[in-house]
Amino acid sequence: MNNQVFNLVTDPWIKVIDKTTNQDKEVSLTELFENAQHYRRLAGEMRSQDLAILRFLLAILTTVYSRVDADGVGYEWLEIDTETLKIINSVDEDDYDQSDLQETWQQLFQQGHFSKIVTQYLKRHQKRFDLFGEQPFYQVTADEYDAVVSEKKKVATGSGTVSVKQINRLISESNNTPDIFTPKTDGKKNQVLLDELVRWLIMYQNFTGVTDKTKVDTNEKFSTPSGWLYKLNPVFANGATLFETLMLNLILFTKKEYVAQKPVWEYENLQDYVANRKKLVLPDDLAGLYTAWSRVLHIEWDEQNQPTIFSAGLPMFSNKNAFVEPMTTWKPDLQGGTEDFKPAVKSTRSLGIAMWRNFGQYVNVDKSTPHEPGIVSWLHILEKKGMLASNRRLNLATAVLVSDGNATSQAPVAEIADDLVVKVEVLFDTEGTHRWPERIENIIDLTQQIGKDYWQFVVNMGQIRNLDSRQFASQYSAKFYDRLNEPFKQWLAGLSNDDNRDEKELEWQRTLKKIVLRSAEEFMNSSTSRDIKGITAIRKDKSVIQNIFTSNNDLRYNLKRHLNL
Repeated sequence: MNNQVFNLVTDPWIKVIDKTTNQDKEVSLTELFENAQHYRRLAGEMRSQDLAILRFLLAILTTVYSRVDADGVGYEWLEIDTETLKIINSVDEDDYDQSDLQETWQQLFQQGHFSKIVTQYLKRHQKRFDLFGEQPFYQVTADEYDAVVSEKKKVATGSGTVSVKQINRLISESNNTPDIFTPKTDGKKNQVLLDELVRWLIMYQNFTGVTDKTKVDTNEKFSTPSGWLYKLNPVFANGATLFETLMLNLILFTKKEYVAQKPVWEYENLQDYVANRKKLVLPDDLAGLYTAWSRVLHIEWDEQNQPTIFSAGLPMFSNKNAFVEPMTTWKPDLQGGTEDFKPAVKSTRSLGIAMWRNFGQYVNVDKSTPHEPGIVSWLHILEKKGMLASNRRLNLATAVLVSDGNATSQAPVAEIADDLVVKVEVLFDTEGTHRWPERIENIIDLTQQIGKDYWQFVVNMGQIRNLDSRQFASQYSAKFYDRLNEPFKQWLAGLSNDDNRDEKELEWQRTLKKIVLRSAEEFMNSSTSRDIKGITAIRKDKSVIQNIFTSNNDLRYNLKRHLNL
């Protein structure tokens, strides 16, 4: 296998959907950056895998275009090596001109494709993108691995490995806990093609669990960390093509000072990278953050070209107040100070809650929220500078791999992919007291109040039927919100600043009322003699008959009380 070559720059490994044929295909990094405008989107095995690869691609673009303009010419205020495109000297802040980066972004967006400088950069660093190279992609050599782990974990011992079926997040199976319901049979779980392995390697570094126990040697003890993306509640922007998606998420300028980008492959010595990570310092650059490893990996190959993967945990910087991360929502850190925030990570308890129901997490509704997602702030900057059309529909999306919540495993149990579409002018509306974001949040609060009214109706029905009423209500409440999802998302996407805002609110309320009454009607149409006879319930210290008719009347009363119809 020593003579084997698989280079990400020239060999196909990225799955995309072709815009013309609507068929999936595999492309190399070179093909992707030359033809991103011809692809609809990434199309890997999982949406969360697509997100990890999207961030990997963004690390390349951010590195390149923070150093050279759309024509491939270096910025006057930045000294770079013309051969490697690496930065030679730090930038004098008095010379730094942020408008140059703005012009680069705008020129790229307007011309509709990336320039040749991206593939030129990749060719100059091609050796670092070879899965089998002297410095193999997203791995260390055997000597480098042995240098950072304890004696009993060195490669020659054969210990400290993770299997292919463990890094394949469709399986995520350890040798101790077999997974029955997987897309591969037992004999095939540890077999993998090279292109597939590359995709899983990138995803595994981002969504690592904590079942593996080997760690790099450090002076102070540390817990094996999970992958960085596993600690987020991701949000990103989707475009009509892969080019648009990459551009909308390509954050080139937000800070007044210049930030030098350093992706992991630009470290000359990966032992220096490990030493830097031991300091637990949060990267201040996006390329460094997007390519942050959670594991030091080394791969040995057998005669059948199958890998044995050695893995050692790296100390991970904290996600508390890590506002350099643009692709997450935030919430107050209850265990920290009053000004501390951490990502609002999705758990198994919130699997069924659609993205639109947490609208206020994604948008600074009343301008009092101190930290909205960085990607939303970035899009707002583009809107204010006139670089996004006001009538453009923005697609904010999420792809979440949810862990089991077990501190000793953090194994993935579910994947959630969702989105919401809203016009630029609506999302960033500044129309005083009539601002759309505030109105939308109020409508969502009202909708969830109606959801509580329906939940109480189903609780009553559960009591009448002598069932576990709360569990019964939770099941039907989930179905109710499933019915709301598409109508609400369509209503949201159709809003504009030219609307009669009061009428648009009433339009949704009428739709909401129809859905609630139709859901209640299904109970009425399938009622039993027990539902009609009912039970005796105590209300305000009085005995009353509670049956399907009184419960339905209560629901209608609450609708009349809460809706402005």
